[in-house]
Amino acid sequence: MTQETSVYGLWPLVILNSLMFILFAFSFAKPRTTRDWRSLGMYSAFIVALFAEMYGFPLTLYLLSGWLSQRFPGVDFLSHDAGHLLEVMFGWRANPHFGPFHILSNLLIFAGFWLLHSAWQALYRAQREHRLATDGPYARVRHPQYIAFVLVMFGFLLQWPTLITLVLFPVMVTLYVRLARREERDALAEFGDDYRRYAARVPAFIPQR
Repeated sequence: MTQETSVYGLWPLVILNSLMFILFAFSFAKPRTTRDWRSLGMYSAFIVALFAEMYGFPLTLYLLSGWLSQRFPGVDFLSHDAGHLLEVMFGWRANPHFGPFHILSNLLIFAGFWLLHSAWQALYRAQREHRLATDGPYARVRHPQYIAFVLVMFGFLLQWPTLITLVLFPVMVTLYVRLARREERDALAEFGDDYRRYAARVPAFIPQR
Protein backbone atom coordinates (compact mmCIF):
# COMPACT_ATOMS: atom_id res chain seq x y z
CA MET A 1 0.00 0.00 0.00
CA THR A 2 2.92 2.34 0.57
CA GLN A 3 4.16 2.09 -3.03
CA GLU A 4 0.98 2.94 -4.86
CA THR A 5 0.94 6.13 -6.92
CA SER A 6 -1.76 8.68 -6.15
CA VAL A 7 -4.70 8.20 -8.49
CA TYR A 8 -6.82 11.25 -7.72
CA GLY A 9 -7.88 14.13 -9.94
CA LEU A 10 -9.69 11.73 -12.27
CA TRP A 11 -12.80 13.85 -12.69
CA PRO A 12 -14.04 12.08 -15.84
CA LEU A 13 -14.08 8.90 -13.74
CA VAL A 14 -16.06 10.76 -11.06
CA ILE A 15 -18.66 11.75 -13.66
CA LEU A 16 -18.74 8.31 -15.28
CA ASN A 17 -19.19 6.37 -12.03
CA SER A 18 -21.73 8.86 -10.66
CA LEU A 19 -23.82 8.67 -13.81
CA MET A 20 -23.59 4.89 -13.92
CA PHE A 21 -24.88 4.36 -10.37
CA ILE A 22 -27.47 7.12 -10.61
CA LEU A 23 -28.85 5.79 -13.91
CA PHE A 24 -28.74 2.27 -12.50
CA ALA A 25 -30.91 3.38 -9.59
CA PHE A 26 -33.13 5.37 -11.97
CA SER A 27 -33.76 2.26 -14.08
CA PHE A 28 -34.96 0.41 -10.97
CA ALA A 29 -36.82 3.21 -9.20
CA LYS A 30 -38.50 4.66 -12.31
CA PRO A 31 -39.49 7.94 -10.57
CA ARG A 32 -42.87 9.36 -11.52
CA THR A 33 -44.02 11.61 -8.68
CA THR A 34 -42.28 14.60 -7.10
CA ARG A 35 -41.63 12.44 -4.05
CA ASP A 36 -39.94 9.79 -6.21
CA TRP A 37 -37.68 12.36 -7.83
CA ARG A 38 -36.80 13.83 -4.43
CA SER A 39 -35.85 10.40 -3.14
CA LEU A 40 -33.65 9.73 -6.17
CA GLY A 41 -32.16 13.22 -5.91
CA MET A 42 -31.00 12.65 -2.33
CA TYR A 43 -29.42 9.36 -3.30
CA SER A 44 -27.73 11.08 -6.27
CA ALA A 45 -26.22 13.75 -4.00
CA PHE A 46 -24.72 11.04 -1.82
CA ILE A 47 -23.27 9.20 -4.83
CA VAL A 48 -21.69 12.35 -6.31
CA ALA A 49 -20.11 13.25 -2.94
CA LEU A 50 -18.78 9.71 -2.62
CA PHE A 51 -17.13 9.46 -6.03
CA ALA A 52 -15.82 13.02 -5.87
CA GLU A 53 -13.63 11.88 -2.97
CA MET A 54 -12.98 8.41 -4.32
CA TYR A 55 -11.49 9.59 -7.62
CA GLY A 56 -11.43 13.39 -7.54
CA PHE A 57 -10.11 15.07 -4.40
CA PRO A 58 -9.61 12.98 -1.20
CA LEU A 59 -10.78 15.67 1.22
CA THR A 60 -11.20 13.28 4.15
CA LEU A 61 -7.71 11.83 3.77
CA TYR A 62 -6.17 15.31 3.57
CA LEU A 63 -8.01 16.58 6.63
CA LEU A 64 -7.22 13.49 8.71
CA SER A 65 -3.76 12.76 7.27
CA GLY A 66 -1.87 13.91 10.38
CA TRP A 67 -3.89 11.82 12.78
CA LEU A 68 -4.01 8.83 10.42
CA SER A 69 -0.25 8.90 9.80
CA GLN A 70 0.42 8.81 13.54
CA ARG A 71 -2.01 5.99 14.20
CA PHE A 72 -1.08 3.94 11.14
CA PRO A 73 2.59 4.52 10.23
CA GLY A 74 3.81 3.13 6.94
CA VAL A 75 0.52 3.68 5.12
CA ASP A 76 0.56 6.02 2.13
CA PHE A 77 -2.65 7.96 2.65
CA LEU A 78 -2.41 9.56 -0.78
CA SER A 79 -2.85 6.15 -2.37
CA HIS A 80 -6.21 4.97 -3.60
CA ASP A 81 -6.22 1.83 -1.44
CA ALA A 82 -5.91 3.95 1.73
CA GLY A 83 -9.31 5.44 0.97
CA HIS A 84 -10.80 2.15 2.16
CA LEU A 85 -10.33 3.48 5.68
CA LEU A 86 -12.14 0.73 7.55
CA GLU A 87 -9.89 -1.90 6.02
CA VAL A 88 -6.83 0.14 7.00
CA MET A 89 -8.02 0.90 10.52
CA PHE A 90 -8.84 -2.73 11.25
CA GLY A 91 -5.50 -3.96 9.98
CA TRP A 92 -6.39 -5.47 6.60
CA ARG A 93 -3.11 -4.93 4.71
CA ALA A 94 -3.87 -7.07 1.67
CA ASN A 95 -5.91 -5.86 -1.31
CA PRO A 96 -8.77 -3.88 0.30
CA HIS A 97 -11.17 -4.98 -2.44
CA PHE A 98 -11.09 -8.45 -0.88
CA GLY A 99 -11.36 -7.20 2.70
CA PRO A 100 -14.36 -8.01 4.92
CA PHE A 101 -15.84 -4.51 4.84
CA HIS A 102 -15.60 -4.32 1.04
CA ILE A 103 -17.25 -7.72 0.64
CA LEU A 104 -20.04 -6.73 3.05
CA SER A 105 -20.38 -3.46 1.14
CA ASN A 106 -20.89 -5.28 -2.16
CA LEU A 107 -23.51 -7.54 -0.59
CA LEU A 108 -25.45 -4.58 0.81
CA ILE A 109 -25.30 -2.68 -2.49
CA PHE A 110 -26.50 -5.74 -4.41
CA ALA A 111 -29.27 -6.35 -1.86
CA GLY A 112 -30.35 -2.71 -2.07
CA PHE A 113 -30.66 -2.71 -5.86
CA TRP A 114 -32.42 -6.08 -5.81
CA LEU A 115 -34.92 -4.76 -3.25
CA LEU A 116 -35.45 -1.57 -5.26
CA HIS A 117 -36.16 -3.61 -8.38
CA SER A 118 -38.55 -5.97 -6.56
CA ALA A 119 -40.37 -3.08 -4.89
CA TRP A 120 -40.85 -1.28 -8.19
CA GLN A 121 -42.30 -4.40 -9.83
CA ALA A 122 -44.82 -4.83 -7.00
CA LEU A 123 -45.72 -1.13 -7.02
CA TYR A 124 -46.10 -1.05 -10.80
CA ARG A 125 -48.51 -4.01 -10.71
CA ALA A 126 -50.56 -2.33 -7.98
CA GLN A 127 -50.72 0.99 -9.82
CA ARG A 128 -51.77 -0.72 -13.02
CA GLU A 129 -54.58 -2.51 -11.16
CA HIS A 130 -55.50 0.62 -9.15
CA ARG A 131 -54.98 -1.07 -5.79
CA LEU A 132 -52.75 -0.83 -2.74
CA ALA A 133 -49.33 -2.50 -3.10
CA THR A 134 -49.26 -5.31 -0.55
CA ASP A 135 -47.33 -8.10 -2.30
CA GLY A 136 -43.64 -8.72 -2.91
CA PRO A 137 -41.45 -6.68 -0.53
CA TYR A 138 -44.56 -4.69 0.47
CA ALA A 139 -45.82 -7.80 2.23
CA ARG A 140 -42.94 -7.49 4.72
CA VAL A 141 -42.40 -3.72 5.02
CA ARG A 142 -44.38 -0.67 3.97
CA HIS A 143 -41.45 1.29 2.50
CA PRO A 144 -39.06 -1.11 0.76
CA GLN A 145 -37.93 1.49 -1.77
CA TYR A 146 -36.52 3.77 0.94
CA ILE A 147 -34.92 0.83 2.72
CA ALA A 148 -33.27 -0.08 -0.59
CA PHE A 149 -31.71 3.37 -1.00
CA VAL A 150 -30.45 3.27 2.60
CA LEU A 151 -28.89 -0.17 2.07
CA VAL A 152 -27.04 1.01 -1.04
CA MET A 153 -25.77 4.16 0.67
CA PHE A 154 -24.69 2.27 3.79
CA GLY A 155 -22.91 -0.24 1.58
CA PHE A 156 -20.93 2.54 -0.08
CA LEU A 157 -20.25 4.07 3.33
CA LEU A 158 -18.61 0.84 4.48
CA GLN A 159 -16.57 0.68 1.31
CA TRP A 160 -15.35 4.28 1.23
CA PRO A 161 -16.23 6.34 4.34
CA THR A 162 -15.76 10.11 4.04
CA LEU A 163 -16.55 13.00 6.35
CA ILE A 164 -19.15 14.37 3.94
CA THR A 165 -20.99 11.09 3.44
CA LEU A 166 -20.85 10.36 7.17
CA VAL A 167 -22.68 13.65 7.75
CA LEU A 168 -25.03 13.14 4.81
CA PHE A 169 -26.09 9.61 5.72
CA PRO A 170 -28.08 10.28 8.93
CA VAL A 171 -29.55 13.44 7.40
CA MET A 172 -30.75 11.49 4.37
CA VAL A 173 -32.14 8.65 6.48
CA THR A 174 -34.16 11.24 8.41
CA LEU A 175 -35.42 12.76 5.16
CA TYR A 176 -36.41 9.33 3.84
CA VAL A 177 -38.40 8.69 7.02
CA ARG A 178 -40.18 12.01 6.55
CA LEU A 179 -40.95 11.17 2.92
CA ALA A 180 -42.30 7.80 4.06
CA ARG A 181 -44.59 9.45 6.62
CA ARG A 182 -45.90 11.85 3.99
CA GLU A 183 -46.45 8.93 1.63
CA GLU A 184 -48.44 7.16 4.32
CA ARG A 185 -50.72 10.16 4.77
CA ASP A 186 -51.38 10.23 1.02
CA ALA A 187 -52.07 6.46 0.97
CA LEU A 188 -54.44 6.81 3.93
CA ALA A 189 -56.34 9.55 2.13
CA GLU A 190 -56.57 7.42 -1.04
CA PHE A 191 -57.22 3.93 0.36
CA GLY A 192 -58.73 4.68 3.79
CA ASP A 193 -59.51 1.60 5.91
CA ASP A 194 -57.63 -0.71 3.51
CA TYR A 195 -54.43 1.13 4.30
CA ARG A 196 -55.20 1.23 8.03
CA ARG A 197 -55.54 -2.56 8.10
CA TYR A 198 -52.39 -2.95 6.01
CA ALA A 199 -50.38 -0.62 8.28
CA ALA A 200 -51.64 -2.46 11.36
CA ARG A 201 -50.16 -5.77 10.24
CA VAL A 202 -47.06 -4.72 8.23
CA PRO A 203 -44.21 -2.71 9.87
CA ALA A 204 -42.87 0.42 8.22
CA PHE A 205 -39.15 -0.33 7.97
CA ILE A 206 -38.02 -3.35 10.00
CA PRO A 207 -39.62 -6.65 8.94
CA GLN A 208 -40.95 -8.97 11.59
CA ARG A 209 -39.68 -12.49 11.87
